Amino acid sequence: MGTKETKKWWILGALSFALLAVGLDMTVLNVALPTLATSLNASTSQLQWFADSYNLVLAALLLPAGMLGDRYGRKKMLLIALLVFGAGSIGCANSDSPEMLISMRVFLGLGAAFLLPLSISVLPVFFHGEERSRAMMIWAITNMLGIPLGPIVGGWLLKHFEWGSVFWINIPFVVIGLVAISFLMPENSSKISSKIDYLGIFTSSIGLTMVTYAVIRAGEKGWSDASVIILLIVGVVILGIFTIWQRYTKHPLIDLSLFRSASFTWGSILATLVSFAMFGLLFAIPQFFQAVKGYDTFGTGLRLLPMIAGLMVGAKISDQLSKRIGSKNNVAIGFLVLAIGLGIGAWTDLESGYWFAALWITISGIGLGLSLPNSMDAALAELSAERSGIGSALIMALRQVGGTIGVAILGTVINSSYRHHLNMKGLPSTVTEKVEQSVSAGVVIAKQLKFNRLLDSVQKAFIHGMDMMLIGCSGIAIIGCLLAFLFLPHKQHGAKKANKA
Repeated sequence: MGTKETKKWWILGALSFALLAVGLDMTVLNVALPTLATSLNASTSQLQWFADSYNLVLAALLLPAGMLGDRYGRKKMLLIALLVFGAGSIGCANSDSPEMLISMRVFLGLGAAFLLPLSISVLPVFFHGEERSRAMMIWAITNMLGIPLGPIVGGWLLKHFEWGSVFWINIPFVVIGLVAISFLMPENSSKISSKIDYLGIFTSSIGLTMVTYAVIRAGEKGWSDASVIILLIVGVVILGIFTIWQRYTKHPLIDLSLFRSASFTWGSILATLVSFAMFGLLFAIPQFFQAVKGYDTFGTGLRLLPMIAGLMVGAKISDQLSKRIGSKNNVAIGFLVLAIGLGIGAWTDLESGYWFAALWITISGIGLGLSLPNSMDAALAELSAERSGIGSALIMALRQVGGTIGVAILGTVINSSYRHHLNMKGLPSTVTEKVEQSVSAGVVIAKQLKFNRLLDSVQKAFIHGMDMMLIGCSGIAIIGCLLAFLFLPHKQHGAKKANKA
């Protein structure tokens, strides 16, 4: 396959290709939910668990996955993860009941929990300096690419094939990933063999699961719900116990000394803030395109492509910009561009055409391309080859929880504003309750009743909520800009460390 220098880029290509399956799986399910509801006779609660089972396993196992990769070999664990992900995909495609699909989604989450951190953990091992930054951008773009491709691919598959096809599509990616990694990637693991921190694994997994589930329930029940408050408090307490244990045990699951590095700490925080804003954006925009503009899932996916175009442009500019002004200023500019894009989006109204949405989505994409890869690269720069697995898992865990919290909080902003601005005078309570559930339900009911005033109220109320959410996201991006400018180091000294390792 060529020289060692060439081979490592082929390795990155193989990992990126496998990652596309994970990205696709995150959004393709949303397209298939209406079909699954009828084909499997699934309840609303079961439909929610199709997504929640995946997310909870992912949150619980990210840190142990990174540790196992460091200890037993990243290549070995990546191959096992791909096999598990493939087996889960086949199981999902052949499910004949909601319970079976939920259990198979657990396997998908298990595979993804290993694929995400381990695919990024090899970057500090094979790439250094400017090459690592470039590799990080390729990884980030691939990670993002599956999000708009999910509705596009899923919409086309559901139009021409059975619903199981949305899971069968993973298999080619898995097979190519297995073959390429088997033949191209050398085994690498940490030379430091320490005892397994079982208490650390248990407390981190339980704590992250409880916090994630509390946030998921908050999106359904509201933040004042007693179960949400209890789950959140207990989860935070357990994570507090985990942190204290990590400080005093001789063989910790994570190396807390990483947080002494401003580059790792602020790089991780900034990457989490990007995820917070990005996940909120991706939560609202598909609903706007479908419920307000009337596009189908396939059309919605196509109209998200400008964000990917912007991301690629941002990543391309970023490569040159970092050399001139440094990654610190690059990240700050990226957050500023993201804030501008989201701020423009907050001026959306019912009469806004697609060109307006495409404009601010593209600008936001450019901001993402400038800020996300460089933020993560700043954190990665501090990881030696010995601890790249657990360090990468820690970054991904923070991003995952940050993204989940982002969807829940920003979703609450949209929903509360939506309900507050609805005009449903004269409608019976049974109708108003259904309309208040979501904009999609409101649009369906208004069209069934042929009630144009209600349809206008539903769409305007949602747009108002979305605008408020985009203002919040823009504010988060401005905070990210200030934090990057004030605290992110000019130079990433960890590059030397990575080279030595």
